[in-house]
Amino acid sequence: MQFQQLHYFVAVAETRHFTRAAEMVHVAQPSLSQQIRALERELGADLFLRARGNITLTDAGEALLPLARRILADADTARHEVQELAQLRSGRVRLGATPSLCTGLLPDVLRAYHDRYPGIRLMIEENGSHDLVRELARGALDLALVVLPLPTPSPALLTTELLREDLVVVSGRDVPTPGGHHPVRIADLAGERLVMFRHGYDLRELTVSACRAEGFEPAFAVEGGEMDAVLGFVRAGLGHAVVPRMVATRAGQDVQVTPLAPPGLHRTIGLARRGDVDPPRAARELQRMLLETTGTVREPAA
Repeated sequence: MQFQQLHYFVAVAETRHFTRAAEMVHVAQPSLSQQIRALERELGADLFLRARGNITLTDAGEALLPLARRILADADTARHEVQELAQLRSGRVRLGATPSLCTGLLPDVLRAYHDRYPGIRLMIEENGSHDLVRELARGALDLALVVLPLPTPSPALLTTELLREDLVVVSGRDVPTPGGHHPVRIADLAGERLVMFRHGYDLRELTVSACRAEGFEPAFAVEGGEMDAVLGFVRAGLGHAVVPRMVATRAGQDVQVTPLAPPGLHRTIGLARRGDVDPPRAARELQRMLLETTGTVREPAA
């Protein structure tokens, strides 16, 4: 018994017509009929009652039909699983992340992923959450690490909360702590010169909003930089910056790190993907590693 014969048998059973079945499976009708006859000889029973213009299943055919469908479905599943495994030896993952996450969370995770799947090409899109959501929705990314809640709620995306991260103040090594306090209060930033991220940065909006809630407009010594540039300006003593703790711990000995006084500032990091299509196997493996790294067990939410 061959898979091809079962495929032909199911086609005839569904169309109840040899010619239409042959067209459906893209084979000549005599070849299909020959394979059906060979299957019947193998099984020792007729599968169809053949009358001019009327093809019906025999009792043996009725018994075989659900079994044949299940065998063919299992074969398709096996083929799909093997192809999925093959994807882990080659292919690509398109991951979007905010610049601070590229600096803080991602390096260790991507190193572990590359060690396990060296044949997978990692393509990183570094941008703000708003731009990443747009790229994800149009299919340009497989996954995206973004700040939650999404800047523009999208019913087409699924999100999983990964972690809640504290923000801290970083200053040059020889620069006095804002307000002389430890920890720093948001109000202590009034009158201080800040190094500020460019427009569209989630951290910029969060910091500016916190300052305005305390009744003052922050003053910028330098603005418009990406994460690495902001840290470089802080090291040079140009001003203070509010950054995620993960980034601050990687900034080195050239900066001093001061926590914010309660209630402080926090941000929630989430993993987003499209809900209408499953990511490729390679992307799903990266998703699994991100969830494991952050200790996340919750299912994605719409």
